[in-house]
Amino acid sequence: MNAPKHPLILASSSPRRQFLLKEAGFVFTIDSPDIDESFPASMPHDQVPIYLAEKKARALSAKINDEIVIAADTVVILGDQILNKPANREDAIQMVSLLSGATHRVITAVCLLSQTKMVSFDDRTEVSFAKLTADEIEFYIDTYKPFDKAGSYGAQDWLGMVGIERINGSYFNVMGLPMHKVYQQLIQF
Repeated sequence: MNAPKHPLILASSSPRRQFLLKEAGFVFTIDSPDIDESFPASMPHDQVPIYLAEKKARALSAKINDEIVIAADTVVILGDQILNKPANREDAIQMVSLLSGATHRVITAVCLLSQTKMVSFDDRTEVSFAKLTADEIEFYIDTYKPFDKAGSYGAQDWLGMVGIERINGSYFNVMGLPMHKVYQQLIQF
């Protein structure tokens, strides 16, 4: 593997992002910034993840010496609505109910930041869900508690296994990190 010549800092507490980077062979430390994840209401939905990924990366800029910060943000878009992380159980049930029997887009943006350079990119995947029953949705929410996930679901867990009928694009993008693009960009960085 062509490893980056600089130490890596993952600006995320996401276990999925940590797992993907580790499985891809990268060595990194974790420093998850505590930022306000709000964005301008007038911002086009497809620009929100890059805006937030760059905000996360910049929050660590004062800590960078020779490291490269990797920051990411994922949004789920259904029609003209962004489904972020749910606020509570009821919000999660409502989100998964909206996704049931529908096709939505997942956009994950990544920002790579060093002292001298910033590169941002995203990946987009379409995900189609089967029609789910209210019992299935409540079982999922109560058992897996997907409160830290955009759209209230994880493609890698029970709902993804039984509910996703079709994915057009990168599966790893839906998990929260488009590894094929991250790898290419880190090597070029």
